[in-house]
Amino acid sequence: MGYALYLAQVGKKHADAKPLKGFGGAGVLEVVEDFDGNAFRAVYTVKLAGVVYVLHAFQKKSRKGVKTSAADIEKVKARLKMAVEIHADRRVEAEENDL
Repeated sequence: MGYALYLAQVGKKHADAKPLKGFGGAGVLEVVEDFDGNAFRAVYTVKLAGVVYVLHAFQKKSRKGVKTSAADIEKVKARLKMAVEIHADRRVEAEENDL
């Protein structure tokens, strides 16, 4: 997962990174890693210029299917909203410092 996030930071996409369904395209991605019989996921966004925000990382608990739980999706949505706000605030600060 670390390597996938590194690639995102340098503007590339890991072969295992897939768009997370329900977020309209490739702006929110998910990497799934299996380890010792368990599935782990990291969700991140690259849709905010020049920054990669990790929105959620978790161990998938359900043994049925590959669908991400509604609770995890809601957490990702809330954190994406926060990331957009933080990113906007940082842009304003950067512009003020340039004056």
